[in-house]
Amino acid sequence: MSLFKKVDDLRSEFMQALASNPALSDLEQIRQNFLGRKGVINDLFKKIQEIEADRRGEFGGLINQLKLDIHDHIEARINEHRGEEKALSSVDVTLPGIQVERGTIHPIESTLRDFKQIFHRLGFSVAEGPEIETQWHNFDALNFPPEHPARDMQDTFFLKNDSVLRTHTSPVQIRLMLEEKPPIRSIMPGRVYRNEAIDAGHYCLFHQVEGLYVDEHVTMGELKATLELFCREYFGESVKLRFRPSFFPFTEPSSEMDVSCFLCGGQGCRVCKQTGWLEIGGCGMVDPNVFKSVNIDSEIYTGYAFGMGIERIAMMKYGITDIRLLFENDVRFLKQF
Repeated sequence: MSLFKKVDDLRSEFMQALASNPALSDLEQIRQNFLGRKGVINDLFKKIQEIEADRRGEFGGLINQLKLDIHDHIEARINEHRGEEKALSSVDVTLPGIQVERGTIHPIESTLRDFKQIFHRLGFSVAEGPEIETQWHNFDALNFPPEHPARDMQDTFFLKNDSVLRTHTSPVQIRLMLEEKPPIRSIMPGRVYRNEAIDAGHYCLFHQVEGLYVDEHVTMGELKATLELFCREYFGESVKLRFRPSFFPFTEPSSEMDVSCFLCGGQGCRVCKQTGWLEIGGCGMVDPNVFKSVNIDSEIYTGYAFGMGIERIAMMKYGITDIRLLFENDVRFLKQF
């Protein structure tokens, strides 16, 4: 190998050693390997006599330049390390840390998470759908007759091209039954919209969680058992659940669900209006006309559905008296949670 090439090879070898970001102790070892009395640079100086006389000056200059470059690079790296050590030593670890503002989970999101976790343990998956719906998905397929008051402009936000802002998450049930074959067991959380006057108890948008179970031989008893398990898990073991006859176009028979007031233990208070009961939603067996809309044979399959308002339950749980507080993003309010 040419001694001139040896100089180039040593330069490459040094740069590779430096590229590994060596520690301070390793830098001293690299210095000794290259510049020490027994280092490779000294070995090269001893071999100058082997070079042709007219090129010895050129060879010596290359070795000297390599020696200077190695020295400068090592000193620069050593200074970097010492600078970092000095910066670290200037930090007073006994000083109190800077207080970091921590965010909190919004009451609506916290309630939604609790619902999803409980129903997941009960065997329900989660399904979602669009917030802009066709009237067919939002009304027709759910057995709403053309003259039903829910279609009125006072209740529904109508858009162009026969679209509406969904008034409930039931259209997700329709989409799910069109896409999947029974058995179907799922909940549908999401935002819904109603054209209502805004006050302490009403808002133009809110959140719902609806549930659907379709299979052979599904009964009202299974619906009651599922909702009782949910209520005990969410409100506590001592809570009681009652069903009151009601009417919904998409279920038959239909019921309203009440839980015993967990704030007063059913004794009567301001929140439950002295009744001892709190309404949490509606439920019932899926109407055969709904099955007909989605091409499911109601002679073979039955199913139940239920729906609950997230804001209503969050307000009951946290003692919130004005629904508008949940949408104003007032930090003073949110910090309480």
